[in-house]
Amino acid sequence: MCSTSSRTHRTALQPQRAVGRQRVADLLAAASDLIAEHGYEATTMAAIAKRAGARIGSLYRFFPNKEAIADTLLHQHLDILRAAYDALGQRAAGATPEELADLLIDLLTTLYPRVKSLPALMDVRTDRTELSRQSRTKALAGISAALVACAPKLDRQEADDIATVVLNNMKTMLGMVRKTVPTSPGAPAELRLMNRLYLAARLTPLRSG
Repeated sequence: MCSTSSRTHRTALQPQRAVGRQRVADLLAAASDLIAEHGYEATTMAAIAKRAGARIGSLYRFFPNKEAIADTLLHQHLDILRAAYDALGQRAAGATPEELADLLIDLLTTLYPRVKSLPALMDVRTDRTELSRQSRTKALAGISAALVACAPKLDRQEADDIATVVLNNMKTMLGMVRKTVPTSPGAPAELRLMNRLYLAARLTPLRSG
């Protein structure tokens, strides 16, 4: 999917009525499931309509082509992730380091059902390198802010370094849950414990009071 393709300039229709918005949500959910299962190239408009239980004409009424669906999904997924990282600081303010560790290690696995087609959508973007860089920067900033909210005496550079380690742990946990990285039955629990011990050791001495 070329992000600069002229076909993507034909944007998706934004329905005003609740019934239309629900239909669009159903079509996007079907598209996300199929793209996650089969990849972007193998997913067809006909398959999306069938999965959603909709007529093909209804699909084309809202989305002129598959590229418009993919662009809508991509921005929807990225918005979900950005909102989650933006909210971390507020959730971390009253948390213990162990509670924050659990919140962070579970974040991507909790969000995954809502953004499941994101990896496949990113793979076919011509601007995927820049999008990945922006997403990683946003994630690290959100995690770093949460660490400081939990431990206000934490130095900003240290927070950024710890955030990098934690983000890698989060991605590993998601890979274990999805079984896309080597794992074993007890490995996710061990990773969770490791994350708790790590953040407790790094943050507890730097909490106020």
